[in-house]
Amino acid sequence: MIVTAAPRLTRIVREVWKPLAVLFVWDVLVTGFYLWSPFAAPSLPLTIFGSALALFLGFRDNSAYERWWEGRILWGAMINASRSLARETRNFLPEDEARDLRRTIVLRHVAYVNALRTQLRRQPVDTEVLRFLSKGEAEPALARTNVANGLLDGTGRRIDDARRRGWIDTILQARMESTLVDIANAQGGMERLKNTPLPNQYRFFPTFFTHLFCVLLPIGLVETLGVATPLGSTIAGLMFLAVLQIGDDLVDPFANTVHDVPLSAMCRTIEIDLLEAIGEKPAGPVQPVKGVLW
Repeated sequence: MIVTAAPRLTRIVREVWKPLAVLFVWDVLVTGFYLWSPFAAPSLPLTIFGSALALFLGFRDNSAYERWWEGRILWGAMINASRSLARETRNFLPEDEARDLRRTIVLRHVAYVNALRTQLRRQPVDTEVLRFLSKGEAEPALARTNVANGLLDGTGRRIDDARRRGWIDTILQARMESTLVDIANAQGGMERLKNTPLPNQYRFFPTFFTHLFCVLLPIGLVETLGVATPLGSTIAGLMFLAVLQIGDDLVDPFANTVHDVPLSAMCRTIEIDLLEAIGEKPAGPVQPVKGVLW
């Protein structure tokens, strides 16, 4: 996630420079043809076209931003539920008899959120899990298709084992299980966002109409702007291409790009809170790198 006060123009241009360069060459060709030929440029209702396209792009960008914001809300819920799980683990389980179990549940959950992060970003999961768990502790979850869900299931089994040993009663188990349900619901929402793209119409038609509008721009402007048509048309095209790119950047909040929801920073926040809850010293928070928080 970009955390600088304002987006850099160079970053925007870098993302759209290829279609922008093609547009500029097209603008020059159209301008040269109409200035040195006897043909007159047709009158095109660019205002109507542009207004309709702007509404279309605005609607699409709003939909993309809603997906991005929902992803952030789901991770906020994950942070809150994680803190609740650590607090319940510390307060419900006896300090002496269940000391190792308390630490195991906390470490399993830190491994869980990092496994979920890597799954959403389509990155290798094993290394992140083994940073917090031993190979024997992690193997049952790593053998499953959904590693994060396997870790969460294992945590539920350990809570049930604590109940069988008499460390907690069924009421406290139900309370902790309710927290695990909140965590599972947040995970399900994240997986829904990741695995369900915008409908094809939302992706194809805005791209098609934006490029079509950019092709028509110099034809409609050359009679008015003359030799300045390439400059004016390219600047106008940049605005529409930038708005189109914004939608592409936000549509997948877990894409591991600079526009991503900062999953690494939020996982570290969970790690810090949970380890401190059981009296251990965690690593420091994730810091922005060149204005980007990962």
